Amino acid sequence: MMTDPVADMLTRIRNAVMIEHPQVAMPSSKVKRGLADVLKREGYIWDWREEEQEGIPGKQLALELKYGPNGERVIRHIRRVSKPGCRVYRNCKELKPILNGLGISVITSSHGVLSDREARQKGVGGEVLCELW
Repeated sequence: MMTDPVADMLTRIRNAVMIEHPQVAMPSSKVKRGLADVLKREGYIWDWREEEQEGIPGKQLALELKYGPNGERVIRHIRRVSKPGCRVYRNCKELKPILNGLGISVITSSHGVLSDREARQKGVGGEVLCELW
């Protein structure tokens, strides 16, 4: 039993980027698909897909990680903000740009999973899942 599946996803991405793997796979869920979609829209990964694998129950979410032309990492830092023991909520006015706009925060809201830019644009707030740059 996993108590924090989003933290598990972020750790898998962090570990795969550290050893420069082209892909990373994990169990799929609605929030993880939303998070992957935000990472794709913001340009941190190439693509994501859901697939069935033999011997593994349920669907797997596979992310194609993105690297620069000389192998430099696009995702340099990824950090879980809201944890199961201490939830962090922000309204749209409290969402500040990460590294002066070079990074993003990922927010879950009533409009789905959004980046901080999208949340400010729509005027919504929510739970801050993670920060990355």
